[in-house]
Amino acid sequence: MILKESETVELKRSTSSLKQALISISAILNKHGGRELYFGVENSGQVVGQQVTESTLRQISQKISEGIEPKIFPLIEKVNLQGKVCIRIQFEGRERPYFAFGVAYIRVADEDRKLSPNELKRFILPKTLNAGAVGWKESTRRV
Repeated sequence: MILKESETVELKRSTSSLKQALISISAILNKHGGRELYFGVENSGQVVGQQVTESTLRQISQKISEGIEPKIFPLIEKVNLQGKVCIRIQFEGRERPYFAFGVAYIRVADEDRKLSPNELKRFILPKTLNAGAVGWKESTRRV
């Protein structure tokens, strides 16, 4: 399997980049609704591997739970790529916008860009209008 960073796939050399990984996850969720991230793989696609313990997997899960809102429940697993141990995180979500550490991001090519207030409005406004259309009906009854 040859991995390449894209709008839906993020590659990180190690879990020392966990904070940036969470930003990438939220950006991918906001643009595409999910996909995957690998630890133990260079941006170039070269597999370098990483030491993985149950504690490592638990730490990733806790950081995702603490750092991304609304909550997601990704599949986090140890995988073998080219004979080296890596971590794969598969994630999806439909409750856009997603925030990492209180900031909304969007994926553009293989970069994560902060959403401006106007861009963020485009995510939130349709939900608000739809909620109002469904939950609000003007009464014609006289009081």
